[in-house]
Amino acid sequence: MYRSLNNYAFIDSQNLNLSIQDQGWKLDLIRFRTYLKEKYSVIKAYIFIGYMEEHKDLYKSLQEYGYVIIFKPTLKYKDGTTKGNCDAELVLQAMVDYKEYDKALIVSGDGDFYCLADYLAKNDKLECLLIPNRNKYSALLKKVNRNDKKYLNFVSDLRSKLELKKKKAP
Repeated sequence: MYRSLNNYAFIDSQNLNLSIQDQGWKLDLIRFRTYLKEKYSVIKAYIFIGYMEEHKDLYKSLQEYGYVIIFKPTLKYKDGTTKGNCDAELVLQAMVDYKEYDKALIVSGDGDFYCLADYLAKNDKLECLLIPNRNKYSALLKKVNRNDKKYLNFVSDLRSKLELKKKKAP
């Protein structure tokens, strides 16, 4: 089967990580990057993430694994929570790069990306929606289709391939 050699992934980091954690496992980000490259011919994988100083080592590692990081400043609330919603940045980057990629993958289960996914599908630019949790995602994303092609795939179905394995003590 022919695969484009110039696909981009747009990854909603918060949605991906929280959805995977809710299922009781951790994603191996090295294997996930390799999977995106081998399965979907992703040459550029953007990961959209809120910036927090204490996570600098994580950001460095993500870059070493081959991700392009797009940061959003975070806000700390009085209740101790931190927010760094990156939805607008993801949509903007997908449209800024629109002419540079053959197909896009959107990695999120957030219905806020319905309009982007629908637009890309209608213009034959959507490879797939890679949803972190098969059992918990926006029903809006089920409506994204063109000529009866379904675009939904699920990270949760790949747990055996992509789960971070605990290192055995020597």
